Amino acid sequence: MSKTVVFEVEVMFGDCDPAGIVFFPNFSKWMDASSLHFFRQCGVPPWRELVKTTGIIGNPLLEIHTTFKRPATYGERLQVHTTVEEWREKTYVHRHVIKRGDEVLCEGTEIRAFCVKVPGEDYRIKAIPIPEDIKALCT
Repeated sequence: MSKTVVFEVEVMFGDCDPAGIVFFPNFSKWMDASSLHFFRQCGVPPWRELVKTTGIIGNPLLEIHTTFKRPATYGERLQVHTTVEEWREKTYVHRHVIKRGDEVLCEGTEIRAFCVKVPGEDYRIKAIPIPEDIKALCT
């Protein structure tokens, strides 16, 4: 089973629409930030270090699904609970539950892959099998 890591967010005025409700893309921004935070808290080195040692440039987002349940507004503190729901050969499913205390505001899943650059091609990347050492750090 994967670890669960909590990333805290303070909702700022600029995160909200004119009605004072968090603009929906900000939930995606916080899930993305929590995804990186998850790996850092599990002890995975930063991407800039991994690229030097393993060639891994990061873990780009391939797919996202989000369900919104309750609104949030500025001045509130939210917690993004992040875990790996499923490890696959070259991808994994990150699950995020955004809460205000015990109240669930938003739930989302992301499918991501660990990628390296294709040698000799400046802009192509490819997914690689998920390294066992990274899985071990996260479980």
